[in-house]
Amino acid sequence: MFKGKVLLITGGTGSFGNTVLKRFIDTDIKEIRVFSRDEKKQDDMRRKIKSDKVKYYIGDVRDFDSINYAMRGVNYVFHAAALKQVPSCEFYPMEAVKTNVDGSDNVFKACLANGVEKCILLSTDKAVYPVNAMGISKALAEKVMIARARAAGEGDTIFCGTRYGNVMASRGSVIPLFVELMKQGKDLTLTEPAMTRYLMSLEESVDLVLHAFEYGNQGDLFVQKAPASTVMDLAIALKELFDSPVGIRVIGARHGEKEYETLVGKEELVKAEDMGRYFRIPADNRDLNYAKYFTEGEGARRQQEEYNSDNTYRLTVEEIKEKLLQLPYIQHELEQLANKTNEVFELV
Repeated sequence: MFKGKVLLITGGTGSFGNTVLKRFIDTDIKEIRVFSRDEKKQDDMRRKIKSDKVKYYIGDVRDFDSINYAMRGVNYVFHAAALKQVPSCEFYPMEAVKTNVDGSDNVFKACLANGVEKCILLSTDKAVYPVNAMGISKALAEKVMIARARAAGEGDTIFCGTRYGNVMASRGSVIPLFVELMKQGKDLTLTEPAMTRYLMSLEESVDLVLHAFEYGNQGDLFVQKAPASTVMDLAIALKELFDSPVGIRVIGARHGEKEYETLVGKEELVKAEDMGRYFRIPADNRDLNYAKYFTEGEGARRQQEEYNSDNTYRLTVEEIKEKLLQLPYIQHELEQLANKTNEVFELV
C-alpha cells in the first residue's frame, strides 16, 4: 500500500520515527521525509541510515510555513511530533499547547493544502480523563483532528488517530532509568508501587499506526489492547533479570502523575468496535442541531467500565521478564553484563 508513495513523519528523529524507518527502508516506498527541529539528530540519523530514500527537513510544527513546505508532494503523514514529558508540560503548559494543539492543527491544515491522502495523529493514554497539561493538550489535539475530519469534504485528507501507552525502553522511559540505577548500585526509585502502566514495544506502536492507516475512516481513533503491570512488579522483574542486589525506595508521585492510565473512556467504549487486537472508536459526527437526534443508551453508558491499565490483563513478574527479554535494549545490557563490557546502547 506504500508502493511508490511519499511518507512524511513529523518528529521523525524520535523513537517512533526511527522504528518506522527500520520497517520501511527496504520496501518499495518511494520516499520517507523526516521532519523535525533537531539538526543534530537528523545528522546522526543520516550518517547511520545512509539511504537516498530518506529526505530530511528542518522545521517546527509550530511554524505553518515550514511544515507546509515539507508537505509538498506527500501522500501520507504520520504526525508524531509532540511535547510529551509530563513534568515539563506541567511547568510550561503553554509550550505544550503551542506544539501539541496549534502545531497539530498546522499539520492538518498543511495536509489539506497539499492534497495529502491520509494523516495519522499519534496520541496517548494520558489524553483520556486527563489530569496533567500533557494529557490535556493531547486530548485537544484529538478534538482538533476530529473537527478537521468532520469538516472534510469528498476527496479531502482522511484524518484519524491512534492512542497508546508507555513504550518500553524508549528514550525517557523508566526501564533504562532502572537499568542505569542498578549498574550504579543505587536503589530503584518508585513514585507509587501500585501504580499501573501499559507495557508496549515500539514495534507494536508501529503496527497500531499501520492498522489505523489501513482501516481508518474520517475521525476514527484506534487503540491496541495492551497488557499492564504495576511499577513494583516491573522493578522486581528487572532486579531478577539482572540479578541485582539493590533495594527499592518509594519517593512519592511526581507533578501530574496518574495512578493508572486509560486508553478508552467508558463513553467511548459504549460505541467502540472490537477488532480483536484493537478497538476502533468512531467519531461523533452529529452536528450542533441536537434536537434532530433521539438519544439512547445513557443507562448502558453508566454501566460501562473504561478500559484502563488497572482492568486490562495484568502481567505476572515472570511474564514481564519474558516481555523484557524481547527488547533489543535489554538483550544488549544483559550481554554487556555477562561479558563485563560497557558499550553504550543508543536509545531512540
